[in-house]
Amino acid sequence: RNTYSEGRMAAMITVSSASASASACLGRICGPQTQMQRKLQVQLQIERKGKGRTMATRGVVTCMAGTGKFFVGGNWKCNGTKDSISKLVSDLNSANFEDDVDIVVAPPFVYIDQVKSTLNDRIKISGQNSWVSKGGAFTGEISVEQLKDLGCDWVILGHSERRHVIGEDNQFIGKKAAYALSQNLKVIACIGEKLEEREAGNTFDVCYEQLKAFADRVPSWADVVIAYEPVWAIGTGKVATPEQAQEVHVAVREWLQKNVSSEVASETRIIYGGSVNGSNSIELAKQEDIDGFLVGGASLK
Repeated sequence: RNTYSEGRMAAMITVSSASASASACLGRICGPQTQMQRKLQVQLQIERKGKGRTMATRGVVTCMAGTGKFFVGGNWKCNGTKDSISKLVSDLNSANFEDDVDIVVAPPFVYIDQVKSTLNDRIKISGQNSWVSKGGAFTGEISVEQLKDLGCDWVILGHSERRHVIGEDNQFIGKKAAYALSQNLKVIACIGEKLEEREAGNTFDVCYEQLKAFADRVPSWADVVIAYEPVWAIGTGKVATPEQAQEVHVAVREWLQKNVSSEVASETRIIYGGSVNGSNSIELAKQEDIDGFLVGGASLK
């Protein structure tokens, strides 16, 4: 990847892995582009006291300077109460974040306003889903316009739980992405294979089909982050090895290069999700093509 070959940056990172925020899963920090080799020492000290102790993970990670900021998203899914969300926001507000990292959280819809009114502006807010068009007589749905009215900058689309539990197909998800982007709402576009698809050797084909549904309708990729989330590693405690994740990320980037453009392939951030936590994020983040994380359960702890 040419943009990544222009200069190396070593990051020495201290991460307290049991953080209540998604930033606990920061294994790598990528700064702005540079023509010179340089070292950056970053200390992220984010503490969570639990059962009388604080857990910590330390690592030294080498990464490449890229065109975009490292991205960490916390998907809270259908979890939380007013009280627990308030505690989570308090922990986030007390954390220190580096400038070269985008932090995004996706609360349950009913708590977005609560989070927006109390959360540090440094952290952006995402919806977990949105309707395919302007709102109206669509019981139980939430529109892009409503998300924007609440102060959301992002929306997660194509998550495996929407695909395989709710039954959304590739084309419907692609339409959702197109509408969200047309209304200036940025998109976290999720892709990923089920266990049986991986075991059958169809991982790439499944991801390519899902990518194509986005590519067929997305007018510009400037406001899109791709999240590779192998379904078999979501909420199971299993996690793709760094090599498995990197292999798919490379394939996704190559697909973008062949089917969209070299510029989009180079500049689009591809993040990993699937049982990510403060312990395994260090090794995952060493991979050149992993540009961040979409964190589920660990972002609540």
